[in-house]
Amino acid sequence: MDIARHLALIDLLCTRGFPAEHGRTEHGESGPGYHIAELQTSDGFWEDGGVQREETETQFEADRDGLGARLTERWGPPEHISLYSALERTTQGEDTGQPWAALSGHVPDLDLWRAPGSDRWVALGVSQWGRELPFQLLAVVTNLDPP
Repeated sequence: MDIARHLALIDLLCTRGFPAEHGRTEHGESGPGYHIAELQTSDGFWEDGGVQREETETQFEADRDGLGARLTERWGPPEHISLYSALERTTQGEDTGQPWAALSGHVPDLDLWRAPGSDRWVALGVSQWGRELPFQLLAVVTNLDPP
């Protein structure tokens, strides 16, 4: 993992404007009020008996924590939030808003900082859409309050 490169991308997204419409970018996805950057992606686990998957999950969590330690040095300790309630409310038809509704389907929890002197939140999380699918380390920059 290249922490300096990931920090530079987070800094860029903290200053970049938000698009009017949802779409793909060179770093991931963006939409009104948010950017989601795919910092790192693993291989899939179609042939895995579980050991490689567990090791990869542990490594992605360690990478998130390592990057999070650098953000903590800058901005202080994060809030740790679960997206379970957002997922539950979304599945019941409530509009919990983006990016939170979409993230809640594949990111169980996030470490969340408020960028000083800004209206933007910065979050780190580990995503996995399904047991056979890759893990992703995601950075989220948004001006939309968490659920």
